[in-house]
Amino acid sequence: MKPFSSALLPTLALALFVPASSEAQFTPSRCADCHFANSDAGRRWHLAEWDHSAHGRSNVGCERCHGGDSTTFESFRAHQGMLGSGNPASPIHRTNLPRTCGACHPGPFAAFQKSKHYELLGEGNPDTPTCVTCHGEVGAYLLSPKSLFAECARCHGTIKSAASADFPVEARMLLSGVFEVRELLDQAKELVGRIKEKDRRALLLAELEGARAPLTEVVEAAHMFVFEKTQERLQAARKRAEFLLEELANPTPATGK
Repeated sequence: MKPFSSALLPTLALALFVPASSEAQFTPSRCADCHFANSDAGRRWHLAEWDHSAHGRSNVGCERCHGGDSTTFESFRAHQGMLGSGNPASPIHRTNLPRTCGACHPGPFAAFQKSKHYELLGEGNPDTPTCVTCHGEVGAYLLSPKSLFAECARCHGTIKSAASADFPVEARMLLSGVFEVRELLDQAKELVGRIKEKDRRALLLAELEGARAPLTEVVEAAHMFVFEKTQERLQAARKRAEFLLEELANPTPATGK
């Protein structure tokens, strides 16, 4: 097979945690298999990142964003119709990325559409963040709080062109809080899973979902880049998670062990 031109393997972007569809589960994509086998293929780090991402683990193949035919190993057919990321008609052109990612992540896409960043992206502003800014080219990671601060400060620093110089600090604090609450909820989920008594496990799972609700609101607000009241909702999620952990550590007589 001829080496795949790096121009035809442009930016791939999807947000984290895509559930695998039945099609993805039972119709494996051959794109990665072929590119892994081709040692001369360009941008192998891009492929490796995909392989370690939630998309790779769920077999969300390259064609979901790049296009092409994932059912064949024949080079011409596999790449037919694909457009490079610099082509405005490409699904992975930076102005089209939110809609492409939104096909599997409708919630974040709907929230992002309400943001000033989305408006600027539609106007062709080259500095406006898009999905890959925070989630990476293959949705393999989320920026750390420090990295997010630095990214926001590129435009919202005190000496930069844009206003809202407090945004980088607010974004860093918000993301740090989200990580902390998610860790508490993950701990609670693990402990709930160990409970053998069916009724009590169901009750605690309901409480766990209730604790996730305000966190979901925070994440939605973050995709709109609106920070008002997010700390309040984040604190609500934290208190509910801590209460649940306390209940798991010290069960009341009514719920038992």
